[in-house]
Amino acid sequence: MKNTYLILFLLTFGLFQAQSIQSPSKEITLDFSLANGKPTYAVTYKGNPIVKSSTLGIKLKDNAALDSNFTIENTSTASVNDSWKPVLGEQSEIANVYNQLTVSLTQSKTNRKMNIVFKVFDEGVAFRYEFPKQPGLNYFIISDELTQFNLTGNHKTFWLPGDFDSQEYSYTESKISEIDTDKIDLNNGIAVKHIAGKYIVQTPLMMKTSNNLYINIFEAAVVNYPVMQLDVDIKNFAFTSHLVPGPLGDKAYLQAPCDSPWRTIMVSDDARDIVASKMILNLNEPCKLDDTSWIKPMKYVGVWWEMHVGKSTWDYAGSQNAQNNQTGELIASGKHGATTENTKRYIDFAAKHGFDGVLVEGWNNGWEDWFNNWKEDVFDFVTPYPDFDVKAVTDYAKSKNVKMIMHHETSGSVGNYERWMDRAFAHTVKYGYPAIKSGYVGRIIPRGEFHDGQAMVRHFNYAARRAADFKLMINSHESSHPTGYHRTYPNYIAAEAARGTEFNAWSIGNPPMHETILPFTRLLGGPMDYTPGIFEIKMSAYDPNKKEQIHTTLAKQLALYVTMYSPLQMAADLPENYEKYSDAFQFIKDVAVDWDESRYLEAEPGDYLTVVRKTKGKNTWFLGAVTDENARKTSIALDFLPKGQKFRAVIYEDAPDADWQKNPKAYKIRKVEVTSKSKINLSLAPGGGTAISFVPIQ
Repeated sequence: MKNTYLILFLLTFGLFQAQSIQSPSKEITLDFSLANGKPTYAVTYKGNPIVKSSTLGIKLKDNAALDSNFTIENTSTASVNDSWKPVLGEQSEIANVYNQLTVSLTQSKTNRKMNIVFKVFDEGVAFRYEFPKQPGLNYFIISDELTQFNLTGNHKTFWLPGDFDSQEYSYTESKISEIDTDKIDLNNGIAVKHIAGKYIVQTPLMMKTSNNLYINIFEAAVVNYPVMQLDVDIKNFAFTSHLVPGPLGDKAYLQAPCDSPWRTIMVSDDARDIVASKMILNLNEPCKLDDTSWIKPMKYVGVWWEMHVGKSTWDYAGSQNAQNNQTGELIASGKHGATTENTKRYIDFAAKHGFDGVLVEGWNNGWEDWFNNWKEDVFDFVTPYPDFDVKAVTDYAKSKNVKMIMHHETSGSVGNYERWMDRAFAHTVKYGYPAIKSGYVGRIIPRGEFHDGQAMVRHFNYAARRAADFKLMINSHESSHPTGYHRTYPNYIAAEAARGTEFNAWSIGNPPMHETILPFTRLLGGPMDYTPGIFEIKMSAYDPNKKEQIHTTLAKQLALYVTMYSPLQMAADLPENYEKYSDAFQFIKDVAVDWDESRYLEAEPGDYLTVVRKTKGKNTWFLGAVTDENARKTSIALDFLPKGQKFRAVIYEDAPDADWQKNPKAYKIRKVEVTSKSKINLSLAPGGGTAISFVPIQ
């Protein structure tokens, strides 16, 4: 009888110390266990090990780490199957379906409590640490997070170096064993760099296994916490969380009750499941705004690209030096881009072609001496240059039914921006601007902070929250990578937070595969203001001595409006360049930026992507297909179209002799009548693409 009780006790104790939970499809299994008091987890997909047993825990400053000597106090499970409607998005409704396991832990020596919550979706696993309110843990400092991701092989990886200040690198494609940040070409145009070590990479980290499984490690709902990067063990194919530090070396200052961000692992044998996933959004809190009627998608042009190509300057004096340290009265050079008259020219162009807005950079005082000197009081965000009349521009835009987009470059002086923020936002509202593009080029002030540290993450999110009080939309550049916070504050309409189009104008540029990777990485966290639509591909058009160029064909520039999702899309080239290619420009005028439905038809990270989307509230569809440096042929079934209806397809494609290097502007346009039973053959040039509009035939 005693032996029977002992067996029952051991079985019960063993079950209590080890828990498993599956995805709704039962294809993903997460196993949690306590190994000698240490919390561990493992993940399998269709029976294939994805993450081997990996430890979990938090290291505290001046206190015992929360990583061992635990017992399980309680476990609970739940299942969720619901949906929600985003204000703006790739689809009008998002399903939120997962199974949940909550493990409540108590540390035996300290009696401190910590919960680990797991959510298992059909496309992946998410988990986070929860710190309940308790006597033994009130204010505390995280000195490290000890989360491991022990992988099963030497996977192909698309990685960025672990830089605390910038994500503006091109991706390196290599095996895990070949990751080495010393191999990065640092002559890459990035203004501020802080690579933290030889074996450290950023998330999102996209991988492919030798047996054709796709894995992505990322994070969601980073709100009051630093960005997570990953230390790499290149011999054992293992990653460990590396939180971006603050000036004192501490990682996060918290008070219980509180939570960490979600750590996510997506996995599938179909790359389309990764790129189409809404798991990151689902892990964020629902919208906190009662009224979202003022949040609108925008397609815009602007005084921006002409500065990058050297036609004009941001500063009034025309030096383009940014460190001129000029004193006394400014003398106009005639090269300043943000003048009243030049802005009116863009407003006229926007009105003529049906664009919603016009962005103007360089409109305000301070651009003569703003960069790289750790200067604190640079801009006041309300004082225009003498040749920019804010009221006259506003009145003219209003008469043309065009909205203006405000620009706030902070030069990294965040303390200065926060001191001016309310006045700057009030100024923006006074003149009827609905949106602000903010910039953070330069080293951060307060000095010692990094772009990806806790304080800056809090700032970027605070700026969106405070802007909502003024009913303003925010598009941040040089910010920390988005992790789905735009679900909670949908006025955070877009961000850059990756290597954008402008690098092609004055640096080694973005390789042709760049745009085939971003949807699997950066765009998982939120919309990107990539600023596509450049038609004058080679910079020698502006200066015969320049060798820089856009690393795509013209047709691929059109396709990017579909493959790179954002409800804020810029037609970034100069008006005169669009007038030279007015037939191709028609696609940019026609393409929508807010959608009812999106379908990823083909996807392979680093190689190609084909997406089709249905316009919100309309029966029009738009398709984008892009490839890397290799030419590609494919056939697309149009079974996504409504049955029994005819559509006119306008196909913007690479010409037979097109090539991103040799003949990038060679394109052709053809029109065909199609139905849901039709197929369209696509032929993409090296670095090329195809864009198609589908309009119903009445």
